[in-house]
Amino acid sequence: MYHSYLRVKPFYSLLFVNDFPSAPHVFFTLLHFSSIFELLLRVENLTKTTKLDPKMSSSSVALFRRVSSSSSSTYVRSSSLLCQLTNWSSNDTTVTTTKRHQNQPDPLMTTTTFRAKSISTTSSTRNTDSPHLPRTHGGLTDQDRIFTNLYGKHDPFIKGAMKRGDWYNTKELVLMGADWIINEIKASGLRGRGGAGFPSGLKWSFMPKVSADGRPNYLVVNADESEPGTCKDREIMRHDPHKLLEGCLLAGVGMRARACYIYIRGEYVNERLALERARDEAYAAGYLGKNACGTGIDFDVNIHYGAGAYICGEETALIESLEGKQGKPRLKPPFPANIGLYGCPTTVTNVETVAVAPTILRRGSDWFAGFGRKNNTGTKLFCISGHVNNPCTVEEEMSIPLQELIEKHCGGVRGGWDNLLAIIPGGSSVPLIPKKVCEEVLMDFDSLKAAQSGLGTAAVIVMDKSTDVVDAIARLSYFYKHESCGQCTPCREGTGWLYNVMERMKKGDAKLEEIDMLQELTKQIEGHTICALGDAAAWPVQGLIRHFRPELEARIGAQTTPDRIAA
Repeated sequence: MYHSYLRVKPFYSLLFVNDFPSAPHVFFTLLHFSSIFELLLRVENLTKTTKLDPKMSSSSVALFRRVSSSSSSTYVRSSSLLCQLTNWSSNDTTVTTTKRHQNQPDPLMTTTTFRAKSISTTSSTRNTDSPHLPRTHGGLTDQDRIFTNLYGKHDPFIKGAMKRGDWYNTKELVLMGADWIINEIKASGLRGRGGAGFPSGLKWSFMPKVSADGRPNYLVVNADESEPGTCKDREIMRHDPHKLLEGCLLAGVGMRARACYIYIRGEYVNERLALERARDEAYAAGYLGKNACGTGIDFDVNIHYGAGAYICGEETALIESLEGKQGKPRLKPPFPANIGLYGCPTTVTNVETVAVAPTILRRGSDWFAGFGRKNNTGTKLFCISGHVNNPCTVEEEMSIPLQELIEKHCGGVRGGWDNLLAIIPGGSSVPLIPKKVCEEVLMDFDSLKAAQSGLGTAAVIVMDKSTDVVDAIARLSYFYKHESCGQCTPCREGTGWLYNVMERMKKGDAKLEEIDMLQELTKQIEGHTICALGDAAAWPVQGLIRHFRPELEARIGAQTTPDRIAA
């Protein structure tokens, strides 16, 4: 049985309407009815006169028709305190439709629009900034969360996953075709969640549509989550693995891929076991393998274990490792979309990027694009660690203010906000930002770029005033020195120099002119290597010099001796 919802003032209750003849699951925002009798009358009229809006997108029309059916009577019953206060005029009522399966909870819905009788309709306008009121971001509601088992409170495997809406209507989504999938992802504004933030739909579209020489296309999922501070993908793999697997199928179909390889970090033992069990369940249910989901398409998912090398998070090094070689990045071009895994066209993408795709396709690109600022759309998993009262991984709207994210979900900074020293907002490879910047910046790609940092993997590392910030950055320099593959001279030699100088800076065992020498050293590394590990090593040191140069100078001044020489 399908259900529909009517949120109405002044009844403060959620009203269910069952079995609409041509719109079986409809979410109405009905505004200010003078009486319940008028409401019931209008609902009855809607059920008799529903028509498709000619302005609907082709994807919305197709999905609307697939779920439409002719059923029985209409009735209304009241339940819970979930109404939404709104205002209504008799000539302008907003009607938003949402599809839901009987076992699918409220958070998982697909938004479309339709025209019914003389009532005008509009699409969701969440992403439209009012000319009069400033648009605020954050405060994501439970019904808009994609990852509904992020904390493992429910069954992560197939029975629990299907109750939460996974694998629902997957066949219909696959049969919409590769072009439709790519266009929906493009329209959603989804950008890669692995750090670079490249538009996902555009990246997926680079895969060849027709193989001129018979080479198959491959999808590779980067689950080698090794960035210090990052712990979002592991939550997906151990608590919502079916979201990832369903996303692999849909993304793979969009790229016309024959198979998918999930490259998982070797230390993620429990996550690997959970993902393998979920994969076996999906094969047993016919969702993967030959004739996946009954679509006539064969699609296999393979799971490969890494061996703990950070460099294998770089896409071409990951491909090299998958092929049994040393994990060292390849020169580009050729790019993986032309010559990737086993010499075949390949797209490497992040776990979170793939896992959100099914929900985007079900609920519609407009729904996802309605969150966050322009070019920074959607929801995002943020992992907050360090000196906060409640470290956590949480799903929130893009463009949420950084201070609000920490205060709301982490109980604030240890010792209060005034005790904050600095924050690394996107994993260890992005420059830190001081307290005054943290109070103004938004958690999205463009805002953090303007603040001379980056969103990266959205791994927020909080440091209070008890932190020796020079020592902290020196420790990161050691990490990148240790993880360099050694292929490029600027990285191989430069990361060692960075670490050595930072160790002396930590003790004040340096000269003032060495601060500028250290800055110059980072510039000799940045942008001069095959992959971005050199940049990742340079940026934390650049951030330290940019915002905490007085600390370096004071430390050197306190240890000045006449016989000290420069590096």
